[in-house]
Amino acid sequence: MNPAPSSNPVFVALDTTDPDYARELAERVRVHVGGLKLGLEFFSAHGPDGVRPFIELGLPVFLDLKYHDIPNTVAGACRAAASLGVSILNVHAQGGAAMMRAAVEAAKSVSPATQVIAVTMLTSLGDEDLLSLGLAPPVGDQVLRLASLARQSGLDGVVCSAHEIARLRKELGPDFLLVVPGIRPAGAALGDQRRVMGPAEARDAGASILVIGRPITGAADPALAARDIAQSLGISAI
Repeated sequence: MNPAPSSNPVFVALDTTDPDYARELAERVRVHVGGLKLGLEFFSAHGPDGVRPFIELGLPVFLDLKYHDIPNTVAGACRAAASLGVSILNVHAQGGAAMMRAAVEAAKSVSPATQVIAVTMLTSLGDEDLLSLGLAPPVGDQVLRLASLARQSGLDGVVCSAHEIARLRKELGPDFLLVVPGIRPAGAALGDQRRVMGPAEARDAGASILVIGRPITGAADPALAARDIAQSLGISAI
């Protein structure tokens, strides 16, 4: 099952290895968010069987595993992930065009509704980190190059930081999915994110999906935190 996209762009990141806690969080915030994100931390602990209960909640699920391998291996992984009924899955754009094309073809062969997106540059990286990776700064140029390759390879969108939204929206058009982590409401700690922005500012710049973790999941009252973010975006509880 691939639930239809919600008018609420917020996907809460359930970055934990505790399935009961993750389920409790999802239940508490579900009326204030548009989707759920499950990542490496959770999947490494619980695998596909851990994902299925969250799909059954009826919200879109973004399975954030960032596949990066040879095309045949990534195709097999995407085929398996799409068969779970997730709404979004992702690969690393640095895996190249052949790998990305294989990912899309495999996922869509199982579930045409599943959106396949590419990670451009991790939001923990800044310009000073690129030189040690053999890449030329600025980060924004690398993001645009990889995002353009992803679109040419048939992907539905990319993961990018908030500071690349406007440029990517201008260059890649209105329908390309821009999934943006590193969203921090006013007063929230940055954590290990470097390229951040507030929810309304990112939405207004052209973000399609806002991935928000610790400002919601680390709050004393996650439901209240999620509600406040939704209200800041002009969204009422469903």
